[in-house]
Order: sequence, then structure tokens, then C-alpha cells
Amino acid sequence: MTDRRGFLKAAPLAAALASAPAVHAAQPALRWRLASSFPKALDALHAAAEQVAQQVSAATGGRFQIQVFAANEIVPPFGVLDAVREGTVECGHSASYYYIGKDPTFAFDCAMPFGLNSRQQNAWLVDGGGMALMRELFAGYNIVNFPCGNTGAQMGGWFRREIRSVADLKGLKMRIGGYAGQVVSRLGVVPQQIPGADVYPALEKGAIDAAEWVGPYDDLKLGFYKVAPYYYYPGWAEAGPQLSLYVNRQGFDALPAEYRQILESACAAAHVAMQARYDARNPAAMKKLIEGGAQLRMFPRDILLACQKEAFALYRETAAANPQFRKVFEPWNRFRSEQHLWTRIAENSVDAFVGRHPVE
Repeated sequence: MTDRRGFLKAAPLAAALASAPAVHAAQPALRWRLASSFPKALDALHAAAEQVAQQVSAATGGRFQIQVFAANEIVPPFGVLDAVREGTVECGHSASYYYIGKDPTFAFDCAMPFGLNSRQQNAWLVDGGGMALMRELFAGYNIVNFPCGNTGAQMGGWFRREIRSVADLKGLKMRIGGYAGQVVSRLGVVPQQIPGADVYPALEKGAIDAAEWVGPYDDLKLGFYKVAPYYYYPGWAEAGPQLSLYVNRQGFDALPAEYRQILESACAAAHVAMQARYDARNPAAMKKLIEGGAQLRMFPRDILLACQKEAFALYRETAAANPQFRKVFEPWNRFRSEQHLWTRIAENSVDAFVGRHPVE
């Protein structure tokens, strides 16, 4: 198993693959399959797995090939973890909060409501003890995990009608992923787990009243603004949602050391590239959404406060009942508090000033 030092070596991502070891011709020729939870149409998400496959092939002279399969081609979107655990496929690309039904601790590997933003998530994993905790969790599922993408802060979701207070949430049917569904259910929302490709039809037919997905770039492609015009922010549920590459334990252990390092370096490069894509493309997509009729709204303060209160009440209840969750939550929560104090002083103060005083 690669340790935290190995992950740190992969962190200078541009250099990582350039310095990847040359693969001796005697190394085995391998053909792996990778199951993704995401459709090809959502190219910024799907591209991470493709990038890993391309860079692994390039760094091994084509001797280590990974064939990427989009959601539903060989594995359902929410079946990726089990497929990798059981060895049906050698690896998979997914969002770990899809699997909180197995253990709510999986949410820490992706996004916790009112949790860490993308930079803080990286800090927790690389230098805050988070990677060791996540590796321990995944080891129980016969998987070695690697961070492999982050969207950055997401939006709060699309609604068919305006939401003015907590009372407006009661009875609302909403597609919302991860732990956030359990949070809003405590306020009367009826959460739905629906794969991305099925969200638009559900909104259009009125099967659901609201949906969160990612942000402007993906949301424009999916056309949500046409059937649910009210676009809410901030994305309190997913401030820095991380995706991960899952590798079957036996498959990983059987890899030559050079292949392991190349695979880890490829994941690290894809991890940074995904957020770069979203950060570069979201502004223009937001303009197009507004031009297309999207009505931008900020969540009322009482909703944000109520959701935050319920989120941490839920975390503490879960920690009391689940030792694995408690083992991660307690150090994560301390880290979170320290990070938000520092971010408020440094990052947020600069961002707030620049936002209030734009220069043409």
C-alpha cells in the first residue's frame, strides 16, 4: 500500500508523470477495465478516468492498458464500489458518498455538508491525517483508493418554485446526493437518489420538485433551467466534493512497483485537472444560464442555519452509534474548525474585497 509520503510525492502533478519511471520491456502487458459512475456526456467528470487511462498507457509504452466504461455500460452508476470490491472490474471511478448506505463514513471521502472546500479536503488528506483514515475504511472493502478529481464548490440546486423559508421545504421531492439527503429529510424534504442522466426527465415530468447536480458547466448541458428555473446557492452540501479511483486490492498488490507509482501519479494529475476544467468553464456557463432564463437566488439565511444545525446534530448522532464514523469525525471536525478560522482570515477576506470592488 502506498503511504502518505507516496501521495505527497505525486502531489507536484505536472512533474509527477514527467518523472515517472521508464518501464522495462520485460514488465507484464496488462489489460484492466474501469467502471465509471458518470456518463460520457458529462465530459468534465468522465474525463478524469479517461485521463488516468491515457497517462498510464503513455507512461508504460502501452503495456498497461485501462479500458474505461461509462455509467451503465457494464456497471450501474451506484454499483461501482461493489464491482471493484468483488473483482468484477479491476478499478472504478465514483463519488464515495454514493455508498453511505454501506457506511456513512464514506461521505468523508467525498463531501460532508458544511464541511471542507476542495483545498481544505486536499490538506486534510495529504497532511492532516485523512488519507490514513480513508485507506483504513476502504481496506475493509478490499479496495485501495486514490483521490481522482474535485469539482470545487457546487451550486445549491434547481427548484421548480421559489423557496423562501424552511416551511417551503416540507414535502419537497428533491434529487440530492450523499449525506445532504439525510440532512434535508430532517426538515421535511423527501430526498431522491437519481443518476445524473435521469434527473432532467424526473424534473420535467414533475416526479421531483428540485435537484442538485454539480454547477453551471454540467447543469447547462443537462438543461435543468428549462424545467426548474430557480437556481440556488451556496452549495452548502458540497463545498469541495472529491471523486476517487477505486482499485481492487488483489489487483493493486499484483502490479509491479513501477505500475503502482504510474497509476498513483496519473490519478494525482487527473485530480487537479478536473477542478481546473470546472473553474475555467463555469463562468461562461453561468452567463449562458442567466441569458437562458435561469433565476439566480441565494438560500434564505434561516434555511442555511437550519440545515447546518441538523447536519451537525446528525453527525453527532451517527458518531455515537458508529465507531468507524466517530474515529474519522472527531479529528476531521477539529481540522475543519481550524481550517475555517484560517480561511476566513486569509482567503475569504481577499475574495470578499475583490468581489466587492471589481476592476474593469
